Amino acid sequence: MEEYDSNSLSIKEDIGIHLSVKTEETLGNGQLQSNVVDVTSFGALGDGKTDDSKAFLEAWEKICGEKGSQTLQIPIGKTFKLRPILFKGPCKSNTINFRLLGKIIAPTKSEWGGKGNGRWIIFKDVKNLIVDGFGIVQGSGPTWWNVVHSNRPTSLAFSGCDNLRLKSITSINSARNHISINSCTDVTVFNVTLIAPEHSPNTDGINIVGSSQVNLFHSTISTGDDCVAINGGCSGINITNVYCGPGHGLSVGSLGRNKANEKVEHVHVKNCTFNGTQNGARIKTFPGGSGYAKSISFKDIILINTRNPIIIDQHYGCRDHCPHTTSAVEVSDVKFIGFHGSASKGAINLSCSEVKRCNGIVLEDITIIPATKGKKLEVVCNNVDGTVQDTTPTVSCLSKP
Repeated sequence: MEEYDSNSLSIKEDIGIHLSVKTEETLGNGQLQSNVVDVTSFGALGDGKTDDSKAFLEAWEKICGEKGSQTLQIPIGKTFKLRPILFKGPCKSNTINFRLLGKIIAPTKSEWGGKGNGRWIIFKDVKNLIVDGFGIVQGSGPTWWNVVHSNRPTSLAFSGCDNLRLKSITSINSARNHISINSCTDVTVFNVTLIAPEHSPNTDGINIVGSSQVNLFHSTISTGDDCVAINGGCSGINITNVYCGPGHGLSVGSLGRNKANEKVEHVHVKNCTFNGTQNGARIKTFPGGSGYAKSISFKDIILINTRNPIIIDQHYGCRDHCPHTTSAVEVSDVKFIGFHGSASKGAINLSCSEVKRCNGIVLEDITIIPATKGKKLEVVCNNVDGTVQDTTPTVSCLSKP
């Protein structure tokens, strides 16, 4: 399986990400100076071989226990190897800046042991956390991807971190999700680059669970699974100017697994590109679940050889062999507006539940052409109510507004 080499800057150069990101010693309005603590002052060697976890934790305990604005700096030109590690709050400091300028690398699967609970670097209950810099988080994905049913770890996990800011970092070859955001409120992710080979399993770019007011801007996500996955308990998710490809596109769900009640609302995606992705804008739910996915919009989307650009799949996980159920996650008030470009298989697939029809679905200003000349694109439209206008190919089951 292909592995990306983080020792070369060509990856970032190829996708147009500029490396000269400056960090500041001042915070917010420029009035408050941050106290900077370098991990090497606590004994971290940064030679790429020695386990520097102890030094990182000692440095964290120092800044977490101090008042005011604190910065934990990982210096440029060094490579720090970390075992599964937990940076735990709450902290006394008003703000903590985890400033990544160098490189952090993960242990291989054989070095992993039983620790970490499927997560590598964990930030828990840290309010007002900033993770930024032009450094690299390098997972050990190639040592995990071929192992069946292994507990592959997420690279960066944030739990209960309100007012979280992630900026300009790069994550390469995560064993599983690159970034997981769980039970966080007020999150901004800006200018991140997430990279794994196209066929690497479950390497979601950003996985969001039980979180609200999450804003993702100007980022590049090229992985083997969903570029962004928005799961149950999420609301107020805004995604703008994200380049996605390869990968599985941008997904709401899956929702309702094992008859769960899950809710997602107020998700807005705009000015994004899907290039060579398996899917584009997707909502996926399991039969037998309950709850809802509503108030969702996908607008001004560029498609480049996207296999299935528009999908609502309420038969996820069973396809043509779904068991009889009496409940379903309700999907309503979903808008697909301004999709333009090419697809390689199905243009539009609205496969809704016979138990609970999709309603309030809007298709508008859509032109999807075959990526291969002369090929006919599939349109599926079952158990759905809504409107369509200015859309190619034709979606005959929806009404004109």
